[in-house]
Amino acid sequence: MTASATDRLPPVERVLQRDPRALGRALSALESRDPGRGELLRAVGGGRARRVGITGPPGAGKSTLVDRLIGSLRETGLEVAVLAVDPTSPYSGGAILGDRVRMHRHYTDPGVYIRSMATRGAMGGLAGATRDAVALLDGAGFDWVLVETVGVGQDEVDVIGAVDTVAVVTLPGLGDDIQAIKAGVLEVADLFVINKSDLEGAERTRRDLETMLDMGPRDQRRPEIVMTVAHRGEGIDEVLAALARHHDWLRESGTFTLRRREQLRVRVEALVVEEIAAMMRRDESAQGELDEAVEAGEDPYAAARRITAALLHGRKTADGGAASDQKR
Repeated sequence: MTASATDRLPPVERVLQRDPRALGRALSALESRDPGRGELLRAVGGGRARRVGITGPPGAGKSTLVDRLIGSLRETGLEVAVLAVDPTSPYSGGAILGDRVRMHRHYTDPGVYIRSMATRGAMGGLAGATRDAVALLDGAGFDWVLVETVGVGQDEVDVIGAVDTVAVVTLPGLGDDIQAIKAGVLEVADLFVINKSDLEGAERTRRDLETMLDMGPRDQRRPEIVMTVAHRGEGIDEVLAALARHHDWLRESGTFTLRRREQLRVRVEALVVEEIAAMMRRDESAQGELDEAVEAGEDPYAAARRITAALLHGRKTADGGAASDQKR
């Protein structure tokens, strides 16, 4: 890394040692879009972690399930990293981190690293930061990286795109929320977990999910359904077994490589957009054209196309370099 990046970012060797302070600094750099984050990720390199997303409606018991999964994985000597994606008010900026308290028993375990990432009112940026964070923790040498999100909407689907296996957690008696799951994440779910299955209506929920899956594509692997009572530790081994079967299928079918390639494609596209936006902010002429477009009430699509075309055709930027030089 460059000298300036080294001043801001932790030593790579400490990240590879999974030092908590170094990991914290590195993840903060990713969240803040530090200019040196690309160098950091290249230096850390790739890993062999199982990347698993845990999503589902609020109250389904996701954090309790994650807590139990951590415990079972640690019993086998595996090291686990958890990214808890928390909702944040765009007004107060305060993240809701209470769910992490449920995992408190693991905080003193050197084989477990838990980190919250807050939306700060901009899910698009968080999706990219989450992808980078998962890559960093994978490269740091953790055996499993778990990503827990709140909700089952498109924003969560975007964030969960950083993983290889998606487990959707639900519970009996959700009613209309089952339809929300159908509309939101059915197409990306690899495993359904019916938590709190000791409650009335658990079997009906299973039947509803089976019916939904019957209407799904027949040319894809059918997601398994596992019943759990996470707070009592029931069904945790079955969840891990289902995750293992899905991982084996990913490898054997070649889907693993396809998913990783698609993840890379999405990340590169997002970074291209980010780079163009940065070029525009640095370009005095582009800023002037933007001001003129706003003053004239110009159609935003036409203005955006015109300014982007000027940027990409090599116009000199404010810092003295040609836009085309950004490629080198």
